[in-house]
Amino acid sequence: MSSISRVGTSVLAAAAVGLASASVSADGISGDVVRIGAMVDMSGVYSANGGPGAVVAVEMAIDDFGGEVLGKPIELLSADYQNRVSVAQATARRWFDERDVDMIIESTDSASALALFDLGNDRERITIAAGSATTRMTGDGCSRYGIHYVYDTFALATGTGNAIVQEGNTEWYFITADYAFGHSLEQDTENIVLASGGNVLGKSRHPLGSTDYASYLLQAQASGAQVVGLANAGNDFSTAVEQAHEFGITAGGQILAGMLVFLTDINALGVDVAQGMQFTTGFYWDYDDETRAFSERFYERHGAMPTMIQAGAYSATMHYLQAIEATGTDNADAVMEYLRSNPIEDFFSRNGYLRADGRMVHDMYLAEIKSPAESESTWDMVRIIREIPGDEAFRPLEDGNCQYVNSGS
Repeated sequence: MSSISRVGTSVLAAAAVGLASASVSADGISGDVVRIGAMVDMSGVYSANGGPGAVVAVEMAIDDFGGEVLGKPIELLSADYQNRVSVAQATARRWFDERDVDMIIESTDSASALALFDLGNDRERITIAAGSATTRMTGDGCSRYGIHYVYDTFALATGTGNAIVQEGNTEWYFITADYAFGHSLEQDTENIVLASGGNVLGKSRHPLGSTDYASYLLQAQASGAQVVGLANAGNDFSTAVEQAHEFGITAGGQILAGMLVFLTDINALGVDVAQGMQFTTGFYWDYDDETRAFSERFYERHGAMPTMIQAGAYSATMHYLQAIEATGTDNADAVMEYLRSNPIEDFFSRNGYLRADGRMVHDMYLAEIKSPAESESTWDMVRIIREIPGDEAFRPLEDGNCQYVNSGS
């Protein structure tokens, strides 16, 4: 279930690190090694969105950093948590207690991420959520050592829900994944709809990994709602979209709204099935020269363009390592203080900064899926409609009620 690899060291990069940190004692690195654990869904419903590609992204960041920090090696452990909270918890305990892992980065579901945040808080180790979405991670589930890096349900709802409602489509029906992520995404979108004068005409809840959406789609059609909001992700989202296409949801005049859409979902569906769908994303590979440069290198290793989870995993790992180098230690308190005190700016994070509640605020994007006639190549699938400034995209700090904000803890 688990694997470990030591990433090779680049002589030139190592020399640069050595010059930059000549005055820093190597005693700041616990156990003389920095260990990072990547916990992902290797083969289940979320494997294409994060999964092995997220591990590749973390490996790339370690390799690009030079394979060591402050003269000490960087090691990477990876594990498949099998979409089970109990497995995520057991793996994290073993990594923290037996392997002395300094930081865990995940591309899992929200329930598992909340459990990792809680365990990281107890062990005083950093946990980074790259693939989970619930705003509870910066609310009642926040951690002194937890970082919610890529996106959350508030940002997804604010971008997509607001855009669709502003076009006059105010009557919604939700088909929702029945666990923490789906509930949070549904609730945040419903809040946007109601605040804008709209109505929610009905809801259907489905279990993770559903294969038959017929009853849910028939209820959505019968409701007469203008918009059918899919508050799910991964294979659940793709299957729902395929069956909605077969049931003639959009042909019948209803709008299909994807509340969490990944590049890999669109690639699997094809633009002919998904065309015209609007969604919110934290990253698109073809946005500018910086995103293209990273994405082309990632494609060479993974055979697919990166999702926002995978790009975010690289960015988060790189900034974590930079914080260790700058502070001269892998101590979690020192690293978190550095990350909160310095801007987070790179090909992924535009205008980024880390708040006291663990939310990494950065610009998001409202996107639309192209038609087959507009798509010029396999991965040319999306147009960016507008940028959403981070302070507009994410929930205000004071609304989250994180217990560690202004607590002095």
